[in-house]
Amino acid sequence: MSAQPVAESLVQSVDWLAVAPPTIAAAVGLVVLVADLFLPEARKNVLGWTSVAGLASAALLLLPLLDGDRSTFCVNGATRACSYTADHFTLVIQFLVLGGALLAALLSVTNLKDDERRVPPGEFWFLLLSSAAGAALLPASRDLATLIVALEVASLPAFALVGIRHGDKRSSEAALKFFLSSVTATAVSLMGISFVYASTGTLYLTQVAQRLTHVDGQLHTLAQVGVVLTLIGFAFKTAAVPFHFWVPDTYVGAPLPVAAYLSVVGKAVGFSGLILVTVVAFPSYADVWGPALAALAALTMTVGNAAALRQQATRAYSAVRLLAWSSVGQAGYLLVPIAAAGYAKDPQKAIGSTVAYALMYAAVNLGAFAVAALVGRGRALNRISDYRGLYATNPLTALLLAFFLLCLAGLPPGVIGLFAKVTVFSAAVDAGLGWLAVVMAVNVVIALFYYLQWTALLFRAPEGEPARHRVPAPLTAALALTGVLGVALSGAPQLVLRFAATGLF
Repeated sequence: MSAQPVAESLVQSVDWLAVAPPTIAAAVGLVVLVADLFLPEARKNVLGWTSVAGLASAALLLLPLLDGDRSTFCVNGATRACSYTADHFTLVIQFLVLGGALLAALLSVTNLKDDERRVPPGEFWFLLLSSAAGAALLPASRDLATLIVALEVASLPAFALVGIRHGDKRSSEAALKFFLSSVTATAVSLMGISFVYASTGTLYLTQVAQRLTHVDGQLHTLAQVGVVLTLIGFAFKTAAVPFHFWVPDTYVGAPLPVAAYLSVVGKAVGFSGLILVTVVAFPSYADVWGPALAALAALTMTVGNAAALRQQATRAYSAVRLLAWSSVGQAGYLLVPIAAAGYAKDPQKAIGSTVAYALMYAAVNLGAFAVAALVGRGRALNRISDYRGLYATNPLTALLLAFFLLCLAGLPPGVIGLFAKVTVFSAAVDAGLGWLAVVMAVNVVIALFYYLQWTALLFRAPEGEPARHRVPAPLTAALALTGVLGVALSGAPQLVLRFAATGLF
């Protein structure tokens, strides 16, 4: 009889609605992979539109989850703990991830058509959907094992996506560098998690938080080392300095839609994981991770913006390199509120600032990459100088890129960029990190120079015969979506800034 309650506790009912978004993305990925075996070459474009429809469906399935928190894969003991939770934080990050993957898929439809001989479509779409499924699973993970599995499901297909172009040496080198750095990060994280498990006896984040405060004296050092190693592993994933060295070469070597995907979805994965381990699992070690993340934030934004400032307009792939270094600088801004959460009385409010900034960054950065993809169709080297006179040939595209760059710089009419930066700045000041707020202000001024320099180039007289850029329908859709989203958020910034006021957990 005593075995019956134990058996009943092991048999769980799964809340399929809660797990639907990542499940749909994974299922469509498998469908696309199998369909690729039977479709003739002339019909391969169906795979792309099937993938776009699958990602859109996964995003729409977030709507029924808005009525309240849902949890599944739970254990009922002295305290209830769950492996998967669809709360406010989860839904916002899943929206960002699936929306970013959808826009990257729209860019990829055109890219694969232009590069069809070197990129196998079936494998490409399967890898993209698999990575998106892992990225959507991660913010819902509430135990360390699920967190690492989701992280690797998101990362492993991304390595292959970077190096998927046949016969491209630059792409292969980028994939290898990305793979080696990410595997190192995973190894460090796993070592840290094993130490945390050894000292607490649990993998559930909420239980880890409770037990870390009562660790046996003999295991105290083990727990400290575990916390530090886990944080270092996730710092790799966020591309924080000095763990950023893979970013520029990876973005340049990858197909441009994959670089756009990594710049937004890859960052969302790293930062959501970092938020979960710091604020949910390790709040008792805030005196360790708070100062460490503050130092990383200052270093990351400074190195990223200084390197972006040094990009030469005539250098090959300088436009993509500038966006890559800019993304490193933006990662520094995203780290500021997480660091502030270690000092703040209300860490939820600080984390809300990071999420609000991430939503703004995702919309406008994907838009900038969409314009880069358009220009790259006619100018393969994609130099900053290739954008000179873009207004004369594609006025609407030039205006959109100017708007996206001004949003990233935090200048009107990019109002959402300005307000998002103010919320991050306020989070630092409210937490007593005045020095970090000063460093951020200096970096914002540095970034103004290269964003405005690129913006001004768009409206100069073109040199030589101006190149006309025909905009395919999928690329038009991506530009329209990002443009409408950026303008809507600038007109009603409270749509995302309310997260900075209300918190997410």
